[in-house]
Amino acid sequence: MVKEAILAMVAGIVIGVVFKLIKLPLPAPPVLAGVLGVAGVYIGGKIIEMLFMRVQ
Repeated sequence: MVKEAILAMVAGIVIGVVFKLIKLPLPAPPVLAGVLGVAGVYIGGKIIEMLFMRVQ
């Protein structure tokens, strides 16, 4: 899991550098909104996992 997180971070940094070098706007929402959106997706997925575990 740590390896995946590190690879995701490196990929994000590389893409960010490339976008800045070719003067494109970053393809990301504002920082707080982006973090909250990702957290919401993660929490929603965990809720569904817990519900399915109870049903089975």
